[in-house]
Amino acid sequence: MLLKLGLALWADSVLPALLPFFIATELLSYTNVIPFLGRMLNKFMRPVFNVPGEGAFPFIMGIISGYPVGAKIVTKLRENNTCTKEECERLLAFTNNSGPLFIVGTVGISLIGDTAIGITLLIIHILASITVGVLFRFWKSNKALNRNYKFSYNYLSYSRNESSTNVSFSNLGEILGKSIMNSINTVVMIGGFVVLFSVIISILENSNALYVLSVLIYPILDLLRIPHEYAIGLLSGIIELTNGLNTISTIPIKEYSYTIILSSFLLGFGGISVLLQVFSIISKTDISIKPYIIGKILHAVISAIYFFIFFNFFVVFSLNL
Repeated sequence: MLLKLGLALWADSVLPALLPFFIATELLSYTNVIPFLGRMLNKFMRPVFNVPGEGAFPFIMGIISGYPVGAKIVTKLRENNTCTKEECERLLAFTNNSGPLFIVGTVGISLIGDTAIGITLLIIHILASITVGVLFRFWKSNKALNRNYKFSYNYLSYSRNESSTNVSFSNLGEILGKSIMNSINTVVMIGGFVVLFSVIISILENSNALYVLSVLIYPILDLLRIPHEYAIGLLSGIIELTNGLNTISTIPIKEYSYTIILSSFLLGFGGISVLLQVFSIISKTDISIKPYIIGKILHAVISAIYFFIFFNFFVVFSLNL
């Protein structure tokens, strides 16, 4: 039964939402889109995030598509040697984000029942992501290396794309086939994680282990003045995002702002399920998972702080809650 529920979630939500984006990004890697963005946005990306202009592509696609498209593109940039290991680690920390369809559609409209809240959550999610990117510009920063690498990455990008963009009708089928197969492999891998964590969450709930674990975080909730009713939902969201958000949205509490702030926190973190998906995607490269973990914790905390500030100090963001 649990297996069927997990598979249904993957088939109904994950597959149609992610597969087109995976195929599109694979196909775009054979075009001049990425080097074009590199030339156009390098003057912005380098001083702000300390990454080459090509880093704008995973950032934009990560925001549009959602987890884990950003990580997939960053891995592709490393495999193509477009970015150094350190630059990919900086990118990974802030480009793998939740998408607007999920934040506005699923969380805002379906779970919370307010489009304005969904849009506000999306804006804060993006602002927090940019903040993490600015903070991570100092990750293993080496100005001499960056100056020397400026020429080499441009040269590598030019050489690679000169060879990769010689696409004709004779090899178009081969390129399409590779793009589809690579995308299907990634989506199937994600499906495995969805099923696995659906089973884990159900086991924890049915065995009351989740309740026992939630008691352990009561002191933290008391310190933050958050009602204990949110403990199980918060823990569920840390393990698997969708289950946690669903639990939090159904808690009958008058102080509705807690629901929104904790939802913002969980959207920023993404959950252990997404973390392991990212770890699986980058495992074939030399990119470390450590900056991603630090980045998502920062993203979660900053998102919650931003929403708290906007909710309490700016009337336009109060949303009549």
